[in-house]
Amino acid sequence: MNMKILVINDMLEEKHFDLIKKATDKMAADVFFYKNETEIPEANYDADIIYGFAPSIVKNSKSLKWLCVPWAGVDSLMSPDYFANEECLLTNSAGAYGVSIAEHMIAVCLIMMHRLDEFMTETKNGQWLKPRSQKSLKDCRITVLGTGDIGTTFAKRVRAFEPASIVGVCRSGKSTATVYDKVLPVSELDSILPKTDLLAMSLPATKETSGILSGKRMALLPQGAYIVNVGRGSAIDEDALADNLETGHLAGAALDVFQTEPLPKNNRLWKAKNLLITPHIAGNMTVPYTKDKNVQMFLEDLRNFTEGKPLHYLVDRKLGY
Repeated sequence: MNMKILVINDMLEEKHFDLIKKATDKMAADVFFYKNETEIPEANYDADIIYGFAPSIVKNSKSLKWLCVPWAGVDSLMSPDYFANEECLLTNSAGAYGVSIAEHMIAVCLIMMHRLDEFMTETKNGQWLKPRSQKSLKDCRITVLGTGDIGTTFAKRVRAFEPASIVGVCRSGKSTATVYDKVLPVSELDSILPKTDLLAMSLPATKETSGILSGKRMALLPQGAYIVNVGRGSAIDEDALADNLETGHLAGAALDVFQTEPLPKNNRLWKAKNLLITPHIAGNMTVPYTKDKNVQMFLEDLRNFTEGKPLHYLVDRKLGY
């Protein structure tokens, strides 16, 4: 019996389907394409591989051998009994989103520091106001909390703005990327925060990262610092952030992720001073490069899977990423 592969994604284009079909034609595999889980007939619930997401199959089918999700964060899949087949391999697409998310980070940094949101709001209301004080990425002291693909891709791009320094902070305190002036372990985070004008956060959701940016740590940041978070909302004390924005200790913040999504209508963050809110859109499959890279990564590991080799993008369930 041929291996059965389900591709579930409504963002891919015809060229991506052709690439996948061309690859599966070379192996003993039948591939089926769906836009969403509701389209899958019960006859295909015995799939061997899923590229996409189908909770009803993952939670109930012991035939599933490999789940490849087309996104980076997998914290929602970490509960002990989530997979009916505990031996099912899990890979993610961390590495596909660095470009789009890094560009988003650069964009919101420039909007905040040059106060472009204020100017655009005023001009839409027919107002022509005088210039006001702005800040620059040049000579800015930047700390990148989370030195994976996203954080490092951001660091490479922001380096072109000639910051005073770029310091990476991660669990191990080690990175092969040469873009950082130095890389520190998380245990030294408190020592670098007072020397940080811009804190760029791109952390996965784990027990260790939950609440890592507490009110106490925000107080360590210098007056007028900025925060950008594109990792997980669980990393920030949102009430403390709102407090620090209202008092002016923080000059601004840009959040693409939140503890509860969608952000509840009564959440105080909606009215927080100098806060840019985007609805978790920095890392979707909306950029052509992201789609191409995503499919490329899946096909790379599909070859590894069929050849009995280790999967390159395998998630370590103990670490949660």
